[in-house]
Amino acid sequence: MPANEEIQQTFIMLKPDAIERGLVGEIISRFEQVGLKLLRMETKKLSKETVARHYKSLMQKPFFPKLEAYVTRGAVVATIWQGRDAIKVARKIVGATDPALAEKGTIRGDLGSNCTENLVHASDSPEAARSEIANFFGKVA
Repeated sequence: MPANEEIQQTFIMLKPDAIERGLVGEIISRFEQVGLKLLRMETKKLSKETVARHYKSLMQKPFFPKLEAYVTRGAVVATIWQGRDAIKVARKIVGATDPALAEKGTIRGDLGSNCTENLVHASDSPEAARSEIANFFGKVA
């Protein structure tokens, strides 16, 4: 393994539109195809408290109420993945936030609808991954 790569864990959440549109299997398989290993998966309905902790940096934004309504309208699939440079690899597979700007071959570029309903969230740093895993799963070994 090159010195600049490390085995990491990352948090990925499949949002309500992924479930509603029947895309869970397709999305999960994309992460598996790039060599990430699924460690934990749980379908859950999010509380407003969990959403507030997860999106704390966005709470003062004008679009937050719409985002909160979206992620609490149905179940999500919370997952923990592991692999070489898992955070960077996962974010590359996910694609840009706006599906119209996301590259073809990414989840959002191929399957996304709009900036709000963009199917999936992926941690953007090791610190975020640790915090998000704890928020959704509690203390994980």
